[in-house]
Amino acid sequence: MTIVLIASLFYLLAGWLVVRRVLREDRAGVGFWLLTALAAVLLHATYHILTWRHVGGLDLQFFAALSLVGLGMAALTTLYAATGRMGALGAVVFPLAALSLAGYLWSGSSPRGDLDWRVELHAWLALLAYATLAIAALLAIMLWLQERALRRREFHRWLRALPPLTELETLLFRTIAVGFILLTATLLTGVLFVHDFFAQHLMHKTVLSVLSWLAFGALLFGRWRYGWRGGIAVRWTLAAMALLVLAFFGSKFVLELVLQRTG
Repeated sequence: MTIVLIASLFYLLAGWLVVRRVLREDRAGVGFWLLTALAAVLLHATYHILTWRHVGGLDLQFFAALSLVGLGMAALTTLYAATGRMGALGAVVFPLAALSLAGYLWSGSSPRGDLDWRVELHAWLALLAYATLAIAALLAIMLWLQERALRRREFHRWLRALPPLTELETLLFRTIAVGFILLTATLLTGVLFVHDFFAQHLMHKTVLSVLSWLAFGALLFGRWRYGWRGGIAVRWTLAAMALLVLAFFGSKFVLELVLQRTG
């Protein structure tokens, strides 16, 4: 409980510091909010590790998975900021990570002690893929907002917190490429290691995941072959991410929270 409270406060503090930095156009104090975000990420991860050790198994149920994706997004945002890119993401990501962690604490843990290392590998790859592609979706939204503001000649303060349009677009496609590789590995390990991967209650999840994979793949091919960018990139990214959210969290919500089934 204490770890969750401190981690959430650090997340919210880091998010507030990012917002203040954007609004005041203040480039000072970057190191402080980065350290605050890093502390929140480490405490977030520590809470999961301690919980798994306490209950004797890995927890991958709905709220646990949501919290782990939030953790992955926060870690990626901190990494991006440390390399000098897209620290402004923290204004959205850090509060979301705090909410996901609080949701996990509220829901309690449901360990899955029957998972072997191959299924765990599949699960970790899936969580990394979802976190990476969720960051890509946020980058796509920021790209759309930046393009719209520039077309309308609306030079808001928050625009100064973003990298130039071409750099933001390059970062978007690099993030999608990494996420696509992770999603490919997720699907391959699912086929190889998960015995009920094509079971009836997982079929919709599998189909939606494959459709999302095809959409991300088509976007990367279109970028390479036809130079897709701007609005096309944004629409494809958000559509593919919507399919992925429905595949994983949509199916887990229905199975675990509505139908009260696990697995």
